[in-house]
Parts: sequence; C-alpha cells; structure tokens
Amino acid sequence: FGICALLVVTVTLSPAAAAGRSGNHVTGEDVYPPLWDLALENLLDFPVKDNKIVINAWNYQDRLGVYKSLLKASAKYFGAFGPQNSGNILWGLPLQHGWQFHTGRLADPSGVTSCGYENGELLCQSVRSWWSCMNYYLSIIPFLGAVEAGLFGQLPYEIEILPPEEQKDDFCYSVKDCWSRMPKLMDDWKAFFEVNNVLKNTVSSTSFSSFKLDDALGLMWKAHTTSIAYALPKFQDRLKYVSGPEANFGEDWANGVDFIAATHFLTDLPTTNNFQAFLPQRMLVKGDVIPFISDFSPEQNKVLLALRALHKANKLTG
Repeated sequence: FGICALLVVTVTLSPAAAAGRSGNHVTGEDVYPPLWDLALENLLDFPVKDNKIVINAWNYQDRLGVYKSLLKASAKYFGAFGPQNSGNILWGLPLQHGWQFHTGRLADPSGVTSCGYENGELLCQSVRSWWSCMNYYLSIIPFLGAVEAGLFGQLPYEIEILPPEEQKDDFCYSVKDCWSRMPKLMDDWKAFFEVNNVLKNTVSSTSFSSFKLDDALGLMWKAHTTSIAYALPKFQDRLKYVSGPEANFGEDWANGVDFIAATHFLTDLPTTNNFQAFLPQRMLVKGDVIPFISDFSPEQNKVLLALRALHKANKLTG
C-alpha cells in the first residue's frame, strides 16, 4: 500500500502544477471532455425508433451524451459540493473517457478500419480497442443501472443500445438484457444511483446538508471496481492489438484503480482534471521504457513506474 499512497499523494498534492501542465484550469472550457458541448444531455433528444430510445455506444459523442445525461440528472444531489455541478463525483467517468479519446485509445488499434482516426471516422469507437470495450462497462452499465434505479423518473420509452459490428456477445443492450446476464454488476450500480441508498442521510428533498459524500464515493467505487473485475478477463484478447508497453499500462491501470478506489478518491471535476495531467498524453509504443520516456513529464514517468511496481507487487503477493 506504500506505493499506492505514493501514487495518490503524487497526483493530489500538486494541483497547481498539474493544472498548468495540462492546460486545465477550473475556470476554462478545456476542463471538460473533448466535444462536451456537442453531446446531448437529455435522453429524449436521442433518436426514438419502435418506441425505444436508441443510443449508439460505438460513437464517442453518443457515449458522451450518456455521461452528460447522468451528470444532469444527478446534479441536484451534489449542488452543495461545488458550483455548476463541479462537485459531482460522476465527473471521473466522462473525463477518463475524454482522455481516452484525446490520446487515441478508442481508435481501431489493429489498423484494419479507419474507426477513430481523424482521416476516417473520428467519432467511431472501435470494438477492437481494449479501452473502448472496458469503458462500455463504466458507461453503458452505470447508465442502465441509473435508469433502473429511477434516476431519470418514468421514461416514456425503453432504452436500446446498438451493438458493435463484431464481438456482439461481449456486451448487453438493455436493462432487462444486462440484468439477466450480469445481475451483481447491475445491482451495484443501481445501489449507487438509488435515492434511498445514495441519499439515505438526506434530511429532505431540498436540504442536502447531511448528505454523506464518503458513503456515495464508497458505493460508486464499489460498482466501479466490480465493473473492471468483470470486464478485465473478457477483453484480454483486445490487448494483442496494441504494443507491449501499452498493454502493460492498460493492465497496470486497471490494477491501480483498485487501490485508488480503496482511498475513496474524490472524482469531482477539478480533482479528476488535476489527476489526469499525470497520465500519458499518447499511447505507449514499442521502445518506450518506463521511467525514461523522453516526451513524458517526470511526473508522468513516475506514475507509470508506480503503477507498474504496484501491479508487480500485487501479483507477487497474490
């Protein structure tokens, strides 16, 4: 746990340095994920077909719209923790996804298609991308859990998620479908979103003074780590498309999240932005040797080294 403590301290004690290095200032528009302004924020603005709201989870903007709708619907619970919903602990999810998009991690790493590339289909998210597949379980599954928990009230239509062109069996596509295939995972996300659980200490619908933020973080991180644990073995084969260093980093990152979760790390807008300044700004390629990657900052190299060491130690100790 010493390495984990070092990692968390490294990324949380230097917010000014982090903000300056990433260009993220809490007053500037670039604190939001790329194309945030273009994403839909109301579920009823998505296309409706056969009495179903249809969402294309393999389009970056649609997946961003899912996050935006979650943030908007949950904003009333987090108003006391920052202006303009900046204290909402769900910000960690779309910001992480925006980092994946910005760094090219959602594009087709096999190079077979133009999915995710600027000279092709920029907003396309490849089902061959390990990051994109893993993120499905941290976007669509939480979203469907929220729908089931009643976060959006009574919707006039059911939700239907479009499948990818291949590997369709790796995913579920509706509340009913996901509930039948992964009940534990859906239960954990529903528990976070359910007003009775997340707001169990709320005095009234207009007073959130006794809202227990740490309880909410505990429920969110529990669901988050369950999502990763479920998806990790499922998408092991996707790592064959990326370089050795990138594959190692992906697995190191997934392992590291367990330790970050144990600290109930705050995932609001400013804290997540400060944290992400220490993540690599591009995909790792063959020849990148940690911690000597010349176009990464010393802090980025240190975080990669800490994640690698943490993963190795975790394996050695079982």
